[in-house]
Amino acid sequence: MKTDFNHCESVYWVFTQLCNDQCAHCYNDSGPQGARISAQDCLRIVRNLPAQVDRLILSGGEPLADRAKLYLILDAVQEKYQGRTQVMLQTNGDLLTPAILDLLIAKGVSRFDIASIDRFHKLAGSRLMVLADLFESRGVNGDDHDPLIDKDTYLLDTPRLSWGYWGATDDMWLGGNWARGRAFANDLWLRDPTHNFCAILSGARGFLGGTELPQEISIQLWKINPCCPGTKFPLGDARQEKVADVLLRASQSEIMQRLNQGEPWRMGESLGISEEHARARTAELQNVCRWCDEFFEQQAAAVLLPSGHQ
Repeated sequence: MKTDFNHCESVYWVFTQLCNDQCAHCYNDSGPQGARISAQDCLRIVRNLPAQVDRLILSGGEPLADRAKLYLILDAVQEKYQGRTQVMLQTNGDLLTPAILDLLIAKGVSRFDIASIDRFHKLAGSRLMVLADLFESRGVNGDDHDPLIDKDTYLLDTPRLSWGYWGATDDMWLGGNWARGRAFANDLWLRDPTHNFCAILSGARGFLGGTELPQEISIQLWKINPCCPGTKFPLGDARQEKVADVLLRASQSEIMQRLNQGEPWRMGESLGISEEHARARTAELQNVCRWCDEFFEQQAAAVLLPSGHQ
């Protein structure tokens, strides 16, 4: 586990929950009325990011539905990191035009992920070939289909332009972590108590470093989290605190150390809560993220870090 968090390999930031679609499986309730933060808050968060970030993933919601903030963030990121950070954009692709693509590339986006190739999204991937032609016309490489784990795809002096596509399949994107938002309300979450989403990329494993996975944290609007869906209470507020300080504080918690190891069933051991009890509750709740939520709710005094952010 790291002891200096002024360098973070990967930051996944949902800076808006505004979206042109309102998918039944959306874990953060994105849509036309989705939650947003102010432009000034976005700039504060950029200022509070670690001094070195290898990869910044901007997502939503639909980032292109909140373009003014997206462009503001991209300009601030370029000013702060001077092109030393690979910027990835996750988008459903519905709003992407040649002019917008040109501007995004000019503002430093080098990786595009089209996250809508499935039955849940409004266009269900019907624009895929249009987008493929558009990317090809701009020299954006389509051969890197899985850039998230291979560090060679972003630890480059000059990140290459690339794009890929994926979607919500029953055994992948809906698996494990989507017991949240409309996915939970619409009964689209995975019932498999043996599935440990915490141990894979986008889960909490490695968020403090020291594992084979990239060190990745999640910021949902302003909430600093160890995983993509987020714990019941965030680690801190990226509008008000340096992210590096929040991670250093988290690294001193035995609970967070267990999450960093990808072991959610052992996170309560320092409090006298056995792995056997945790697994039994997960079996009853049918999902490890639901157990995590229950643990945080019942042990709030222990899991809330000294800043007191909730």
